[in-house]
Parts: sequence; structure tokens; C-alpha cells
Amino acid sequence: MRRSLAAAFALCLSAGSALAQEPNKEPIRLEIVNDSVPKSLTGAPGNAAAGKKVFLTRTLGNCLACHQVTSLKSEEFHGEFGPSLDDVAGRYTEAQLRLIVADPKRIFINTVMPAFFRNDGLSRVRPEFVGKSILTAAQVEDVIAFLKTLN
Repeated sequence: MRRSLAAAFALCLSAGSALAQEPNKEPIRLEIVNDSVPKSLTGAPGNAAAGKKVFLTRTLGNCLACHQVTSLKSEEFHGEFGPSLDDVAGRYTEAQLRLIVADPKRIFINTVMPAFFRNDGLSRVRPEFVGKSILTAAQVEDVIAFLKTLN
């Protein structure tokens, strides 16, 4: 339990410090269809190599703080709080993964996973981060491309 709470705390800290997007006066609106976002957020596929970097970088996605990935066992600090991401693309479609990364509470209501591509309706946001998302649309697409490579 302590490890889980520590991982969740580390994720929140890293996510909060990673908010580097320009403030957007307009809320980000996702085109959700059947619990998924079928269209690319950028109109183009993501880059798996760039997605791996976002996935591993503590000031960006920091996904390993909560999730385990067998193919990344050489990386340190795998979390045990979230589910394993081995073969995640076999469990979810690309469109579902896009929504899960962008705004996971739309699918998993009680999750502690942050919304990586949302800029409104958030609580306890420091003033300098108001109106900003954690990741850009391109970074979300890159993470999706990387998740599709996990076996």
C-alpha cells in the first residue's frame, strides 16, 4: 500500500511539474464516440520512438511510475499501482487508448491517472498551470504509437 501511494504521489508531482503547454483559453474538446477517440488528435499517426521517450520521461508521461512493462525491465522504478501495460494494444483499440491517455476518467471513473490532454475541469491546479495540458496532441499520439508496440 505504501509503495502504491508513493507511486501515485510521484506521478502527481511529475505530472504537475510537467505542465509546459501554452495556456489555452478554449477548453480542449475530444470527439468521443463509443468510449473512444477515433480520430488522431493531430491528423497524423504518432512516432513510437518519440512516444517511448514521453512514456519514460519523469517530467512528461512518467508512465513507469505506476505501470509495469516487461520489455522495459532494464528501466528503473516500475510502479505497481496501475495495471501492466504488456499487450495493452491487444486489450484496447487505438481509439480507446487515445481516450484513456487523454482523459482516463471518461472510461475509468475512479482512476488516479491524470488526464494528459485536458485543460479544464481540473481541481487544485497551481495558477501557472491553469489552461495547460500535460502533453501536447502530438505527444499523446506518440505515446499511443509506442503503446501499440508493447507485447
